[in-house]
Amino acid sequence: MHFQIPRFKSFRFVWLALIVSSVLFMGCSPIQTASSASPNYTNLPRLVGKATVVMTVKGSPITIEVDGDNAPITAGNFLDLVQKGVYNGLMFHRVVRDPQPFVAQGGDPQSKDPNFPQARLGTGGYMDPQLNIERLIPLEIKPRGQKEPVYGKTISEKPVLIHKLGAIAMARSQTPDSASSQFYFALADLGFLDGAYAVFGYVTDGIEVVNQIQQGDRIDQAEVTKGLANLKLPQ
Repeated sequence: MHFQIPRFKSFRFVWLALIVSSVLFMGCSPIQTASSASPNYTNLPRLVGKATVVMTVKGSPITIEVDGDNAPITAGNFLDLVQKGVYNGLMFHRVVRDPQPFVAQGGDPQSKDPNFPQARLGTGGYMDPQLNIERLIPLEIKPRGQKEPVYGKTISEKPVLIHKLGAIAMARSQTPDSASSQFYFALADLGFLDGAYAVFGYVTDGIEVVNQIQQGDRIDQAEVTKGLANLKLPQ
């Protein structure tokens, strides 16, 4: 798959653009988008309101407020996967801090297997055991001043949920509706990603733990500690 990298005016942004292509994009695979399966996304979990997830890495907790008010499908997908235990034992397979802090990315279910080649991590997503296909969710970004998110495309307007330090967002391939289970923490303010990737929450406690994550570290456990009743599953 060919990635088109935006042109930036400084070396800093040129470097970051190159990192985006190698870190946030997942590997190429046949895409069956959620939008093609259900234009109303009724086949996907949805979070109505907010919830709290505590993710433990190397024994230290990270508290995340997941925002279903502004990213209901993206937040609902994440909360559902947390509740299913999908993230337990998975690896942060890409962590980029040099020459500048960027992201800590994890959530590839293939990383649960310690014998899976690390060079191939970043290509996997959550396989729905009932449907026997990979669950894919649409790109979902809510512009400021709008009542509803925009689906399936990037936006040029400022979004409600921005890439500031501690943001959690979904990784995807070049195809907008291709996010599944992989996510990343923003290790700095990354405004140039706003409108192109779906932020769905923020670290509210434990940012020092996020800042210490190393490539190869694993998620001990992730659990929903508040707001589980706000998760609405497909009927």
